[in-house]
Amino acid sequence: MARIAGVNIPTNKRVLIALQYIHGIGQKSAHDIMHKVGLDETRRVNELTDAEVLQIRETIDRDYTVEGDLRRETAVNIKRLMDLACYRGLRHRKGLPVRGQRTHTNARTRKGPAKPIAGKKK
Repeated sequence: MARIAGVNIPTNKRVLIALQYIHGIGQKSAHDIMHKVGLDETRRVNELTDAEVLQIRETIDRDYTVEGDLRRETAVNIKRLMDLACYRGLRHRKGLPVRGQRTHTNARTRKGPAKPIAGKKK
């Protein structure tokens, strides 16, 4: 099992798919990494040599912000908005949608389960 950026990536999947298990690497980034290292798209993780795994690891460390650093950076950005008390920061603080979505109906992911209001019947 290869360990890259602190994540155990699955052994019998293609490298392109397995790299996406790392937080901060999506389809495009995984494709770019494969191209930089010079690997074929159809290669599987268990077929990689130690040198190739090391090359992938070095490429990710050098060119991408992933896992803990990325999560920390995101949290700091949200905290900055909350400290500024700007509109987006207030929405984060209240646990409401931040990007202009409607809240009269929907928005249950951000607001949590519906709370019944006493005495309201239609």
